[in-house]
Amino acid sequence: MTYRNPAPTVDIIIELIDKPHRPIILIERQNPPYGWALPGGFVDYGESVETAAIREAIEEVSLEVNLIEQFHVYSKPDRDPRGHTLSIVFIATGKGEAKANDDAKNLRIFLPWEIPSNLCFDHGQILQDYLNYRHYGLKPSL
Repeated sequence: MTYRNPAPTVDIIIELIDKPHRPIILIERQNPPYGWALPGGFVDYGESVETAAIREAIEEVSLEVNLIEQFHVYSKPDRDPRGHTLSIVFIATGKGEAKANDDAKNLRIFLPWEIPSNLCFDHGQILQDYLNYRHYGLKPSL
C-alpha cells in the first residue's frame, strides 16, 4: 500500500522588537507561486519543526530569531498550489538588519496596516488571524 501524506512546512511571523509598532517581515518569493509571503519552508527529514523555523529565518532573512509561541496549524489541502502541505506557524522575535537570501527575491518590513494584498498561499488568512490575536487576544478556532 502506498501512502500519500501532506508535506510539513513552517511559517514564521517575525516581529522586529527593536522597531516601533513591532513590524513584521515578509519576503517576495523568487520562485512560483510569486508574491509576498511569510518566511518559511519545508521541514527537512530528521529535523524538528522548531529547528526548521529557526533555520528558515536564517536562510531567508538572515536573522536569528527567538520562537515565542506555536501560533496555529494550517492544513487545508488547497493552501499551496504546488501540493498538499500543512504549516506550523510560529510567532518569533528578531532584531537587527534583515537581508533577503535563499529563495527570497526581496524583503520588506511591514506595519500591520501596510500588509500587501498579493500574498501567497493562505498567508492572508494567517496574518488576519495573527492580527486578531495581537489586537483582541483571539486565536483561530479549530
